[in-house]
Parts: sequence; C-alpha cells; structure tokens
Amino acid sequence: MTTRLVGAPLTRREDARVLRGETRYVDDIVIPGAAQAAFVRSPHASAAIQSIAVPEPSEADGLLAVITGRELAGLRSFPVMEPRGAHVAAGEAHPVLPVDEVRYAGQPVAAVIARTRALAEDAAELVEVEYEARPAVLSPRASDLTLMRWSQRTGDVDAAFAAAAHVVTGRYALPRLVAAPMEARGAIARYDADADGLTVWCSAQDIHRSRAQLSHILGRDEGTIHLIVPDVGGAFGSKGVVAPEVAAIAAAAIRLGVPVRWTEDRLENLVGAYQGRGIEGDVALALAADGRMLALRARLWADLGGYLLTTTPIPPHTAATLITGVYDIPAADVEVTGARTHKVPTGPYRGAGRPDAAYMIERLVDRAARELDLDRIELRRRNLIRRFPHRTPTGLEYDSGDYERCLDLALELAGPDQPSRPLGADVARGTGFAMYVERAGGGFESARIQLRPGGRFLIDSSSSPHGQGHDITFAQIAAERLQTAPGAIELRFGDSASAPGGVGTFGSRSVAQAGSAVARAADAMVGEGARLAAHLLGLEAGAVRLTPAGFLGDGAALSWAEIADSAAAPDGHPPGGAPGPLQASARFESANVFSSGVHAAEVDIDPETGQLSVRRLVAVDDAGTLINPLLAHGQVIGGVVQALGECLVEEAVYDDDGQMRSGSFLDYSLLTAAEIPPIITGEVETPTPLNPLGAKGAGEGGAVGALPAVANAVTDALGGRHVEPPYTADKLWRALHGADDRPAVPEERR
Repeated sequence: MTTRLVGAPLTRREDARVLRGETRYVDDIVIPGAAQAAFVRSPHASAAIQSIAVPEPSEADGLLAVITGRELAGLRSFPVMEPRGAHVAAGEAHPVLPVDEVRYAGQPVAAVIARTRALAEDAAELVEVEYEARPAVLSPRASDLTLMRWSQRTGDVDAAFAAAAHVVTGRYALPRLVAAPMEARGAIARYDADADGLTVWCSAQDIHRSRAQLSHILGRDEGTIHLIVPDVGGAFGSKGVVAPEVAAIAAAAIRLGVPVRWTEDRLENLVGAYQGRGIEGDVALALAADGRMLALRARLWADLGGYLLTTTPIPPHTAATLITGVYDIPAADVEVTGARTHKVPTGPYRGAGRPDAAYMIERLVDRAARELDLDRIELRRRNLIRRFPHRTPTGLEYDSGDYERCLDLALELAGPDQPSRPLGADVARGTGFAMYVERAGGGFESARIQLRPGGRFLIDSSSSPHGQGHDITFAQIAAERLQTAPGAIELRFGDSASAPGGVGTFGSRSVAQAGSAVARAADAMVGEGARLAAHLLGLEAGAVRLTPAGFLGDGAALSWAEIADSAAAPDGHPPGGAPGPLQASARFESANVFSSGVHAAEVDIDPETGQLSVRRLVAVDDAGTLINPLLAHGQVIGGVVQALGECLVEEAVYDDDGQMRSGSFLDYSLLTAAEIPPIITGEVETPTPLNPLGAKGAGEGGAVGALPAVANAVTDALGGRHVEPPYTADKLWRALHGADDRPAVPEERR
C-alpha cells in the first residue's frame, strides 16, 4: 500500500520550539567582542548634505568609529532588477550611505560604531550634519523623475473603444503600507582577515539574494561571503533586500577588524524599512452591449520613493501585467510609471503588485455592472477565461485554472446575496465579490538529500522559511516518495555553506519550486536505493520496487536502514561504486504558475458614526495541489487578516514636508485578534502541468482577494459612492452624509 502524505493536514514541527522560546533570532546570537552600530538619520525628506562633523573616538565613551558615505565611496550602490521589457533609470540605486544628498526622512547618513548600543546612540548625537533643505515631492503624478517605466499594447485598442457600446472609467489608489514583522531587521558581520572571509548573520528571507547583493555592493566574490539566516520572525516581503545598514556594518567589520552588529528598533523599522503598495491609476474598460469586455486601458503611477532598491521595480510591473485579471480581454493598452518621490523606497510587501491589480480591475468591473445594469456575478461569468494555457494581452501565460468553479463555491459559501441597506436604515449594509489571479513560482531551486544511519534522511534545501512551515511541508513531499515517515526526514535551511544553489523564498514560490526540487531529489534517492538494493539481493537493476516495508525483490526486502548500513560498508556498493552514504540532488526550474480565487465580504457601516464592521469574509483559493491543507488554510487566513488591516486601519501617512506621521504603533494601527471577523475558507485544486507536484502558491492569495472584496462591499453599502482605503470612520461618515471632499454622487455618474 502506498503511503499518502501529500494532502495530509499535518501540524508544523517548529511550533513547539517557538512556543518554548527555543528559537534563535539574530539578536539572540552571541559573538564575543562584537561592537554595536547606531545610525544617524536624515531629519529631512530632501536636502543637500553640506558637511558632516564627526567626533573623535577620544571624545565619546566606547566610540570606535563614525563612518560616512565618503569613507564608503569605493562601495557600489544596490543592484537593481530590471523587469522584462521595462526601462529602469540608471544611477538611481540606493547608496549604502549618501555623500551629497538625502532623499527621504530617516535615510541613514552615518554609521556610529561603539562598544555597546547605548554608547553608539550617545555618540550618534555628537555627529553634526549640516543640510540645505529642499522641497519634497510626494506625489508620483507630480514627480519630474521616472525611475521605472513599462508599457504593453496588444490588439486594436482604439478600434475596440470606438466600437464599444459602453466605456467605463475609474480612478483608484492604494496607500503605502509597512510590513511590520514581529522581528525587525538586523544583522551581525564578522571578518576574518587571514582567510579574507566575511560571515554575515542576517534576518532575511533567503541566503542567495542577500549574499548576491552584498557581493555586488562590497565588490567581493560571493565565495568569500558566508551568509547565515537563523530563525526569522516574519518578513512579508520586507526582508528580501538587505538593508543599507547591513551593508554598512559589513563594511565596518572589514575596516575595523571587529565584529559589528545592528538590530533596529521599531521606530527605525517604521521609517526606514522599505514600504509596500503606494500606487494609483486611471483605468478604462470598453464593453459591448451584452457586457462582453472588448479592451482595457490603464495608466498607473507608482510611488517608488527616493531610490531604487534591488526589487523596487518589481511590484508595479507585476501590477501592470496582472491588470486584466481573470477576464478574457482581447486587447489592452497598459503603462506603468514608477516615479521618484521623497519617501522611503518601496518594495515587495505581501502580494507585491497582485493586490493592486486585483483592486483596480475588480473595482472597475463592479462599476461596469452598475452602469450596464447587469448583475455583477453575471458580468464576471460572461468574461471569464475558460481555456488554458491562456496568453493575456500583457504578455503572461496562465497555466491552468477553473475560475467559474471558484466563483460557484464562493457563492455557495457566502449564502444568499442580501440586498444592500442604504442610509436611513439602522445600518448601511453591503456585500462585495472579487476575483483574482496571482503569479507564483518561476525560476529555480535545488535540494540535496543524504541517507543517514537508521534509515533517516537529511535534506538541504535552497529555500529558507520564515513562518511558512517549509519543514513539515517538504518532509511530507520527501517522505511520500521515500515511503517513510515524515519524522525520518530532517530539513536544513539557511546556511550558504551547506545549502545548494537557488533563488529564495518570496512570491508564493516555495512549494512550486523548492518543493519540486525536493520531490525530484527524493525520486533520485529512490533510484539510488533501488540500484543498491538490487545489487545486494543479486537481482537485475529494476527488479526491485519500493514499498513502506522497504525495497522488495524476489520475495526479499531491504529497509532504508539496511540500505544505509550496506552503503557505508567497504563492499556494499556495486562494482565501480564508492563506499559512503547514499546521496542525491536535483535542480528544478519552471516558468511562472498562476493561482487564483474568489473572495466575498459582507460589511456594515453605522450611519451615525461611520464605523465600518466587516461581518464575515469568504475566501476561496486555488493554489493547485495542496501539499498540506492545514498550512495552506493558515496562509490564507494570515493574508486575509493583512488585507483587512489595509482596508480598515493601515496607512503610512506623510505630511507636506515628507515626514512620516504614522511612525509608531500609536499612529500606525494593526488589527488584533479581537477585530477579525469570521473567515470562511474553501479550496479548489487545479493542478499545474508545470511541476511534478501540480502545486502553485498559497502565500499571498488572502492578501490579494480580500482587499477588493471588502472595497466592493463598502461601495455597495455606500450606494455606489467611491472611497479609497483605509475605510476610516471619518471617510465613511462623510461619504454617507454627502460631506466628502468630492461630490457625493453615485460612482457610476462620475
């Protein structure tokens, strides 16, 4: 009988260790003799640096050095990814430390190295920086510098709009958000001058990208950098790029010859870590008289902040390419402009462009339903993509999906659609639906597996977990193929000295790419085991088969433990084989896969106060084959909660001078468990043909679908009036009572 583990809802193996406080985050690692860093940060959003006066070590207790941009002039700025077909401005990458100017409040200007953090902070107050303040540009539409641009035009868009029976337009915007992981950013750097080796412990999403970025910035061969990612207390996209501060302490460790560590406090994290979202767009949809979608036009403006970090261009490009959503729109003209503003740079935050696209297209589809007087569900049904693979007009190729099945299940779980209750009733109630498609996977990952004594296995994965549950998920994949128990599988992550090559953990790609590499490596190990078992049993190759009882052949059986013992024996291998543990490795690469889903929301607005209550939310997601439904469910719930925060309370607010006015948890709110409504989940599984597991991605769907679903429910409750998130009581009260800054007329009449 075959042991089935894929699809089993097994609990995470690291939870007990986490709950007992046995995890080791960067700040828990003790490096004898390590100095501490603190950073002098710009008080201005835009300013020229006139001069920097630094204290001598003798002038401050415990001070070792103050390092400015001039001392680091030999370092490179951050490497910047250029999405396919995009133009990225040259010379606009984030420097480690600036020399002549600052471009956002909170930008690190000087690194102060001292014996303790307190002494470093005291010495930082002695650094005198003379600035010449400049006006701050805060709107991407008003910016005079484009950092990134991408456009795509497919089909005869002009003819489609000219022939359309209806043209529906909308202007939409999403505010900036902060990721706010429980563990803020931090790192330790130690340099061995004799070996010319740099070791960096870093709270990061993976070892590969962090090491490559440091290699580029420091001008060092990757082989001289040992990168270790220990336990990580959350990331949500915000730790995919090493911080400028990390590069600075690495340079300091090399210059000073002592280990240097840095762990930011929460205030630093809120103002200095790169932010997400921050996009607005003008979108138009051309429709035939029967509601068939003919063409789409979209002009998007992304607020990229003062500089380009490595992945800053990726989210706006993703938003632009996914703007047609789940709909079979034959023609599109899409352009995204990523503008420089005087704010902290943006980068991937859970969803990374996917929620932006879903929000804009799904808001516009609901508006079209109102204008055409069509049922909003029926309009969606008429335009769904039904044949796969499907090439979108923005150049993506969707691999598989069943969007209508997702829609049907969401409707079933949501129950009968109740009519909205407008102002005048005791409560304004609305319901909303939204569909989404998200890009996942892509690129390559690797795995290496070794058979150990007692029939146990050690797997080195190129991927790195930071809360997703890789340990049990990958163990399930391997154990099923090896016909053993998950407890016999040990996973090892996060050390460049032992991990095979790969890319990293982001973009809902871990199971699809790294999990597939584990599956391929396990299959290769089965082949190695069968070869050795056949030799030991005196049988022809291929005459044995693996079962839960071991390798069977001609009435005899050999367990993995016996195979391990024989492999270690001098004469345990076939002729030409070398004694030693059996090993196998695999590298897996594929194109992107595409998850999808349908979310539904029901909301109430109190007419007297404008207070919004989300009564419940339904989330139906298709992530292909689910390896562990329990963990997939958790990923959906977590994503939904972050989306609800975006809808209800979260916004990075800047004043006219470019100062962040939500720079603490007193002003930047996060939802608590007490504020989360009932969340009903459902799954549809349409396996992808692009990997051996049939798996797609589940990490971001909740954050993608819930946002536009709640937005559409709020608009329904407001009788068609349009308000942008977050849906604060003040905004909603004004919209209900006609006191908004804009005319309080139904959205479809604007």
